Amino acid sequence: MITCPKCSKENQDHYKFCLGCGAELPRDVSPKKFAPGTPPHGVPAASRSHGYGDEPTAIGTGAQKGAPLAPPRASQPAIQPPALVDPAAFLAPIRGEDTAAGRKASAAAAAAAPAPSTAAAGAGTVVCPQCQEPNPPSNKFCALCGFKLLKPANPSVQPPAPVVSTSGAANVVLTALRADGSEAGSYTLPTNPSTVGRDTGAIFGGDSYLSPRHATFSIKAGRLFIKDEGSLNGVYRRLRRDTPVQLENGDIFRIGQEIVRLEALTPAPTTPDGVERLGSPSKGYVARLALVIGRDATGNAFPVPDTGLHLGRERGDILFPEDGYVSGLHCQISVQGGRLSLTDLGSSNGTFLRVLGETEISGGDILLMGQQLFRVNV
Repeated sequence: MITCPKCSKENQDHYKFCLGCGAELPRDVSPKKFAPGTPPHGVPAASRSHGYGDEPTAIGTGAQKGAPLAPPRASQPAIQPPALVDPAAFLAPIRGEDTAAGRKASAAAAAAAPAPSTAAAGAGTVVCPQCQEPNPPSNKFCALCGFKLLKPANPSVQPPAPVVSTSGAANVVLTALRADGSEAGSYTLPTNPSTVGRDTGAIFGGDSYLSPRHATFSIKAGRLFIKDEGSLNGVYRRLRRDTPVQLENGDIFRIGQEIVRLEALTPAPTTPDGVERLGSPSKGYVARLALVIGRDATGNAFPVPDTGLHLGRERGDILFPEDGYVSGLHCQISVQGGRLSLTDLGSSNGTFLRVLGETEISGGDILLMGQQLFRVNV
């Protein structure tokens, strides 16, 4: 237990802020010993909930999404970020964590965002509007991020789900978010479908990392979809915390300033005359994670064992100690039945998966396009 030096209230040892007064709690300077809190066998079965299509795209391998993992083809190089791009500048909109500036930016982001429902999934629980952490109703401040909690007037009443028009897109708004979390402007989709990019102007015009025609939003049967139009730097969607999402060979995801590509490990075939190829054994490993460091260039690669692994800044199997945008324990790669899934473990800045094909999105989703974060409002 940690005793608050300001109000003397006892708090759990993993809390960052006091539940009684919201003051920052003293923390151990040394990194915590890593212990996988969510072993691979304890992660729920992943579902391909992001609606990827099966058609080939500029950044995929063109394989059927339901097919077993296969190595990427050399004839279809993955499109990667432009050469000589500073990763820190490329990810400027994402705020840092565990700093006074980061907490201030977090509060500004929460204030700028539309007031979400604070009623929790379970009865008597209040969900933090900033980090979505469930809290007991007695908490005045979020146990995870320290944000002041607002008690709903009637927690049992949930707001009705927004209805998206099938005839037009006038009720779909993209709101750009600055690095400090404040709103930088909004753009209402004028038609159905609507294509946005650097040529669209408005909030997109000043971003040189956006392609002229970057992505298309469309409404089908009352559901909203986004499709990457072969952009150079891609469209990324933020994953919901603690929700496994299935990965396929060639998928690209981002944590902090790191751009990571999943590559399957399969035995090299024999030559036509029956000669087997020499190479290091890969027994016990199912894939590898390659860091994308430039156009057509990758850096370090890390093998993925069949028991899965964790990524973070301080704790985990793969560490990024110099990346202040990566949380202490950020995300997890798990393996079940030969399938790999990616799970965000409640990170401050989120885990983003690159969109392939046409993907369904909903109100409140956060998209990363170019150098900007966009919140989808419906």
